[in-house]
Amino acid sequence: MRLIDDNGTQVGIISIREALQMAEERGFDLVEVAPNAVPPVCRLLDYGKFRYEQSKKEREARKNQKQAELKQIRLMPKTDDHDMAVKANQARRFILGGNKVKFNVRFRGREMAHPDIGRKMLEQIAEMLQDVTTIEQRPLMEGRVLSLLLAPNAKVLKAAQQAQKAKLQAQKAQPVAATADAKAQNLDEELDDEELDDDELDDEELDDDELAGEDEKKG
Repeated sequence: MRLIDDNGTQVGIISIREALQMAEERGFDLVEVAPNAVPPVCRLLDYGKFRYEQSKKEREARKNQKQAELKQIRLMPKTDDHDMAVKANQARRFILGGNKVKFNVRFRGREMAHPDIGRKMLEQIAEMLQDVTTIEQRPLMEGRVLSLLLAPNAKVLKAAQQAQKAKLQAQKAQPVAATADAKAQNLDEELDDEELDDDELDDEELDDDELAGEDEKKG
C-alpha cells in the first residue's frame, strides 16, 4: 500500500503492519482514501474529523443541486402557430431553469382519428427547443393524450446548477454584509457621541471662564 502521512507527505509504499505502527505512534487512524488505486492509497488522519468534513461537503453538494421539477404544458390539435411559439418560449424558460417539460396534446371526440396532427406539433416543438433540450421520451399516446418529455441538455443543466450555487453563495454573503454595515453604523454613533461629549466639555470650560471673569470684576 502507498501511505500519506498526517502532514500530506507521501511516505511511499510500505506494508500494512508498518503503516498501522506509524498510525499508533502518531495517534492517528489509518484510513484508505483510494481503494481502487494500484497499490491502494492510505492516509494517517483523524477519522472522526475526516467523516465530519466529508459529511459537510456532501451536504453542501446536495444544497447546491437544485431538484428538477416537471413542468407540464397543454396543447390542443387546434393550437395555432402563434400560441405554439408562446408555449415554446414558456418551456424554454423552464428548461433554462433546470426543469423538465412535458408537452401534452389532448384529443377530443373525432380528433382521435388524426393523431398525426399531434405528432407533427410535438415534432415542431422539439425542433424549436433542440438547442437547449434532449428528448427524454418521444411522443407517446396514453389514452386521449399524446405526450413528449424534454429535459435540459448537459450544457444548460450545468449552467442552471452554477446559477443556483451562485444564488446560494449570495444569500450567505448578505448576513455578513449586514453585520459589517451594522458595525459601521455603531462606530459612527460612537464617534458622534464622542464629539458630543467634547462639545459639552467645551461648554463647561466656557462657563468656568465666564464665572472666573465675573469674580475678578467683583474683586
